[in-house]
Amino acid sequence: MATANPIPDNSQTAENTVTDLLVLVTPMAPEHFKGVLANLGSAFSPGSFVVATQNELPADIPSSVRIVATPQSSAAWALKPIDFVNAARYGREHGAKAFLILGPEADSLSSLALRSLADAVLSASIDMAVPHYSLPSHAGLINSAILYPLTRAAFASRVRFPLSIDLGMSARMAERLASVAEPISAANQDEALLWPVNEAIAAGFVADEVDVGSRTMPQPSDPDVNSILALVTGSLFADIEAKAALWQRPRRPPVVRRPMVEVDLNDGTTDVARMVAAFQLANANLQEIWSLVLPPNSMLSLRRCSTLDPAAFRLPDGLWARIVYDFLIAHRLRTINRGHLLGVLIPLYLAWVASHINVMASGTPAERHIEAVAAAFEADKPYLVARWRWPDRFNS
Repeated sequence: MATANPIPDNSQTAENTVTDLLVLVTPMAPEHFKGVLANLGSAFSPGSFVVATQNELPADIPSSVRIVATPQSSAAWALKPIDFVNAARYGREHGAKAFLILGPEADSLSSLALRSLADAVLSASIDMAVPHYSLPSHAGLINSAILYPLTRAAFASRVRFPLSIDLGMSARMAERLASVAEPISAANQDEALLWPVNEAIAAGFVADEVDVGSRTMPQPSDPDVNSILALVTGSLFADIEAKAALWQRPRRPPVVRRPMVEVDLNDGTTDVARMVAAFQLANANLQEIWSLVLPPNSMLSLRRCSTLDPAAFRLPDGLWARIVYDFLIAHRLRTINRGHLLGVLIPLYLAWVASHINVMASGTPAERHIEAVAAAFEADKPYLVARWRWPDRFNS
């Protein structure tokens, strides 16, 4: 990993020459960083890009690759506020026209993927190019269950991975994100997350997807689903609350242009029976708490679901959309402690995962089901808007 002085003085450019592209490479293992540099060298001509990083340079780096050192920070599985601050700062110094931010293990992105992300900003008048990854159907299920459908419904965004760990950005998009990230970074809120797609929409900028193929996704140091779900869902809930005036206005969603590409069914490690049992236990023990968040119709539907055998278990898409919306409202109103609120969402999320796996096992492609879930969120957005404006009307 990086050392105290990772980049020798003779590897830094003394002059701030104008460049087409500033590439910020976040902290990662040396072998991954070496792969990123090799792919960048294949994707772009020498002298057309500058790499800003704190990673230690490999011994055999080509002399044509320009490197600037960034301040030390710890490695993370998601982009941190300081990453956006550093990207804008060094891009400003080098007059960059476009930016790439590459997260951990970005060496798994091909040279073509890197070129496509940069070209989307340099040539296609896009302010934010967000990768569309081809991931196994068992991967990224928090994104599939909550982040993607909720972002799509609230902000009329079709971006499949709204919390991407790689991004292409225009100069004005980089400045926008840096202005949001700077106070968070100054306050040393290391766990804070930014939602770039939401910021792009709030600013009236153009955000679009770029197909990049497969990518190895970094794992959090603490892979506990409970803490990850609470962190990312709580952060998205807070961002939606902050932008309520924006998403309550009618917006026309863009047309989906991507094909539904299936990678593989699952990795054989999922345990539907265990997840259904966890949901059934929660249904028996959390009735009082859930009833503070969910209306009677949802509670009745959950009781019916709890009687199903694991192999036949289904959580209707419309019910799941209502559950997430009601938890979002409860988060806003602080109906119960927010940490406790997100904790009691977990068995409901596991119920969705078990249902999703059963839907796939019945022959429905994973992406088709995820699109159906997102469509259910979109169709029920009037419920969210009404509950947001008149929460007391739904208490009975």
